[in-house]
Amino acid sequence: QVQLVESGGGLVQPGGSLRLSCAASRIRFSIYDMGWYRQAPGKQRDLVATITSGDSTNYADSVKGRFTISRDNAKNTVYLQMNSLKSEDTAVYYCHARASLLRTTYNYWGQGTQVTVSS
Repeated sequence: QVQLVESGGGLVQPGGSLRLSCAASRIRFSIYDMGWYRQAPGKQRDLVATITSGDSTNYADSVKGRFTISRDNAKNTVYLQMNSLKSEDTAVYYCHARASLLRTTYNYWGQGTQVTVSS
């Protein structure tokens, strides 16, 4: 059974930093495009950042210049470094894995980790 396990969330003051990690198991991690999404209470789940199997990155406009996504294929882990955090970054952050193999698309989600930005 595929598992994506997020960690690193917590409470941080505005202007602070956090690093989220997502450890994947039972998938061929290196061929998957990985992403971070977030969902605030009462809102839809939105894209934060993605990194392809070829290390191309994409960011939501709201986090450009503040967040950095990276991956370590040797550790089957994707990271999200979050700097200059704002109260509007408060949400549950989810890890996502996606790959297309032989005309089948595989999508997996983690259970989420809470990030709260508050003084």
